[in-house]
This record gives sequence, C-alpha cells and structure tokens, in this order.
Amino acid sequence: MKSIGNAQAVLAGDRRAIARALTEVENDTKFGSALLDELFVYTGKAHLVGVTGSPGAGKSSLVNQIAKIFRKPKVGQPVRVGIVAVDPSSPFTGGAILGDRVRMRDLSGDSGVFIRSMATRGTLGGLAKKTSAFAQILDAAGYELILIETVGAGQSEVDIARLAHTTIVVESPGMGDDIQAIKAGILEIADILVVNKADQPMADLTLRALKANLDLAHPQQFSAFDRMHLHTLAFEPIPIVSSDVPDIWFPPLFPTVSTRGEGIELLVEAIVAHKAYLQDNGQWQQREAARLQEELNDLLLSYFASQWRMQVNKSKIEEVVHDLLARKYSPQQSLKRLL
Repeated sequence: MKSIGNAQAVLAGDRRAIARALTEVENDTKFGSALLDELFVYTGKAHLVGVTGSPGAGKSSLVNQIAKIFRKPKVGQPVRVGIVAVDPSSPFTGGAILGDRVRMRDLSGDSGVFIRSMATRGTLGGLAKKTSAFAQILDAAGYELILIETVGAGQSEVDIARLAHTTIVVESPGMGDDIQAIKAGILEIADILVVNKADQPMADLTLRALKANLDLAHPQQFSAFDRMHLHTLAFEPIPIVSSDVPDIWFPPLFPTVSTRGEGIELLVEAIVAHKAYLQDNGQWQQREAARLQEELNDLLLSYFASQWRMQVNKSKIEEVVHDLLARKYSPQQSLKRLL
C-alpha cells in the first residue's frame, strides 16, 4: 500500500514524493520497481527532448535557456519542464560531481521546473541505466516537456536517439576541422543542429562545415545557412519541412549564444515544430514503440544475465577464466564451455 500512496503523491505533483521516487528507482529497489509499474499507465504524454554534444559545448546553459522560454512563453501557457542531467562517474572511485544544475540557477524557485542530476554509474552511451525510468516518473508527474542532457558525448554515444522524441546535437567552434564535423555517428541522430558559442571567431567555419554536410545528405533542402546573419544572430525563420517532400524532416541548423540567450527563441520554435511534425506524420507512435522495445530488450538482457550467473557455479567461471588466461581456449571456446 505504501507504493500506491506514493504513486498518488507523484501523480499529484508532490515534489518530495517525486524526489523520493527517483531515488528509489535509481537505487533499483523493489519499491521503486513497483512504483514504476503503477505509474506506467499514466506515461506517454510528455515530449522527451535530448540535448547531446561534446564536452564544453554549452549543453547545460542551453538547457537552462530553453527551459526559461518554455516557462515564460510570449504566446500560450507556461509549460511544466522536467530536466534530467546525466553526469559521468569516475571509473576509479565511482563518484560524480553532478554539477550540471549549477548552470541552471536561473530556474531555482520555479515550482514548474524539476531538475534532477544522475550519475552514469559506468553505463556507456551518454545516458545512465535509469534515465528512461526517470523520464517516466516525471512524465507521470505531469511535466509536459522533459529535457535530457547527456554526458559529454563522443561520436558513437548515441543512445539518446533511442530515448528522446527530439534530439538536439550541440556543436561549438574550435572542436576540430571540416572532416571532424562530418564524421558519421553523433550528427546522424540530430533532429535539430545547434552551433553554440556562435560569437566565437571560428563559428562561421563550423556552420559552413555542418551546412555542407546537410546539403550532401539533403541537396533539395532549403539553404538554412544562407538565411543566417552570423554576427547579429538576427536571422529569418528557417523552413523545417521540405515543401517538395512534406513527410521528411530536414534538421535545421541554428547558431546560438546560450550565455546571453541569443538564438534560443527560434530553437524553441523548432522544438515545438518537430513535435507537431512527429504527431502529424504518425512518427510519434513509431518512436514510442522503438523506445519501449529498446527498454524491453535491455530488461531482457539484464534478466537473462542475472539468471545465468545464478545457475553457473562460481568455481566453473574461475576455471574457465584461468584456462583463458593460459591460452588453452579462445574466448569463443570459453563461452561454449560456460553455456
């Protein structure tokens, strides 16, 4: 009965209940698991927006500015915003600073914003093991927009694309040459591209490299770069869906200066437009299905691994590892012995 009462408190938006629920889930307790089961039926409404990019690109500052605009829109009602900030854990001590929220002090005191940091705890891919569960709890608690900031991601850390409806990839000037900007991996998951710190000297080169990459992928796309005025950041709205192929979304490219809030309003417009695009074209349901399938796959792998460990004698594993070190058996042969 305890979990049912706590579930009702979460659904009512009780901040303490939400915080306790997140802690229980992160610690993988039975109470947290039962709570997730009870809350699941109330999920699936929030817009999950992932913000990823290299370390130092300004993701935290960008998330702060995006949340501020959604909380104080020029048109319409304020949107309740949940923020999940993932920080890397030390591979030696297991500790994490959890310092992303330091850059979000502008949001403190706003009852319509809930910020929670979490450590990766050794999980690769830019997210933590329980990031998806965190998003579910905030979704059930009534937060309409959930911003998920990944750790400083590399070229292959793209798990956020499996979780989020909208993925924002943040680049910054001076992170490499033109070839670096068009390497496969992280750029391919972008629904929206952002060049932050666009007031820096190398910003125009970074924008040109990314624009060239977009042109190669979508030559019929309207040239977003040609509409930008890089020095003032006062540019006209960018067409986001091609008029020739209305069912295809072309990632728009935005320069921003997050520390001054420049270029953020158009970025927010693109986030809203991408949500409408997904819903109008039936892709919202497709991404939800893919996300839930991926979560189920992860749970299956974790379950089977734990069941296997319970069934295999520890001494047998030690024997196989000893023979493996002695080069008596290859890794593939060792696997067959254990199975």
